Amino acid sequence: MSILVIHPGAYYHIESFEGPRYAHYFDKLVRPEELADVRLEDFNVVLIPCRAPADRMEPHKARLRAYLDQGGTIIATGESDSQLFLPGITFTPQPTNFWWWLTPGADLGVRIAKPEHSLFRHLAEKDVTWHLHGWFDVPEGSEVLATGDTGNPILYIDEVTTGGRMIITSLDPFYHHGSHFMPATTRFLDGFLPWMRAELDKEHTA
Repeated sequence: MSILVIHPGAYYHIESFEGPRYAHYFDKLVRPEELADVRLEDFNVVLIPCRAPADRMEPHKARLRAYLDQGGTIIATGESDSQLFLPGITFTPQPTNFWWWLTPGADLGVRIAKPEHSLFRHLAEKDVTWHLHGWFDVPEGSEVLATGDTGNPILYIDEVTTGGRMIITSLDPFYHHGSHFMPATTRFLDGFLPWMRAELDKEHTA
């Protein structure tokens, strides 16, 4: 399986995608502006990371939709306004409590909604718990994997909006891992990226 990463070039993207911990999970890194020169159909997965500027992604909206309709997979993580350049996303932001964990006994309210999913052989609830930035109204038929404090989806898989698959989350692991802030985000990537390669690759070779 081949994985294309959109690399906007911020320090946290450089650490996450070029640093030795995770670089081997990715096959090609491109700036958003270079997408026009890339054959998306050559890749099984396109990964759009946290805080990818929407104004740099919007010019490629039609190409991303065409890639999905041809059966491709897009993974989009949080704080990128993905609803501006990916189809079928309805996002509601919420105020973020960055320091909730300083309160003894505090519970952010994140819950795994489908513990039997293969992803959660790699991740525990504590690994998807750091901050809440908002939630999604997911299309009917989508697979909700995790919810926030309101019980609304924060991580889901949509295989109904297009001919392909979108794995969408409001979590922002690449930003925090690359900023060396919030250990849960590194644990998340330690589980999510192996799942991405192993489980999704299994589907393409089955």
